[in-house]
Amino acid sequence: MTNALKTLLLGGMLTISTMAVPLAQAQVKVAVTNLAYEERVQEYFREIKASSKSSMRVSESETRRSYRGSASANHASNYSYSEGTYSYIDRGELRKFTADIKGEMLKSGFFRVTEAKPYTAKDTEKLYDIIDRIKKGMYPNAKYVLFGTVSSIQFREEANPIQNTDTVSYTLSLELVGDFSLVNTKTYEVMAAFSAMGEGRDTKLVTSSGANVVLNRGKVISEVSKSLGVDVIRQVEEQLMVIEGYAPPVRGTVIEEKKQDTEVIRFR
Repeated sequence: MTNALKTLLLGGMLTISTMAVPLAQAQVKVAVTNLAYEERVQEYFREIKASSKSSMRVSESETRRSYRGSASANHASNYSYSEGTYSYIDRGELRKFTADIKGEMLKSGFFRVTEAKPYTAKDTEKLYDIIDRIKKGMYPNAKYVLFGTVSSIQFREEANPIQNTDTVSYTLSLELVGDFSLVNTKTYEVMAAFSAMGEGRDTKLVTSSGANVVLNRGKVISEVSKSLGVDVIRQVEEQLMVIEGYAPPVRGTVIEEKKQDTEVIRFR
């Protein structure tokens, strides 16, 4: 091997190695929290209280010439009844819908996902205090924390007869909307903010109105999680292009025919 060829190969190896270092350093560490939620809950109550108290007093005296005796009794009872509804605020975290967000981040090649500690404190009013959670070390080694809250979640069950047929279309759908903030763990700045949506549906066509139809709830939740992850990473990439100088990977244009996933059940 000639000296010139060795120099050329060595220069090429050095160029490749120097290019690899910035690529490794460019990966951003992000912790993804479970989705926080808050809702007002109403519960019915009925309360019955009953109590009674009885007492009896007897006194007597006797001498050689006379005898005296007396007795008295007292009885008291109390009864109360009340019913109605009371409401309270329920707060917590959904331990679902974030796995696909993490997966989409890893597939991008730009992010490294660090594990976030779940919120387990009894004081649920601090659930939304993301700065306090950062200070307590719940997101070690992360440069950013993607904090998400549920703003709307709604299941729908519908049964729609198809005109001029004996078929009924049964549909179970779920729509979830979340608000997200990407927070810098050093400066506590909000580097990106957006809302994202996930949708899922299962549909079955039944030829008898009296049939027992079981719709696939797991399939619906899986579709919501996947579509939410795609929407979240799309918006994170768009907003980090300016902040981190990040260019999303070039993706080819895919023309996909969306087919309605239905199942026909025939009863005879």
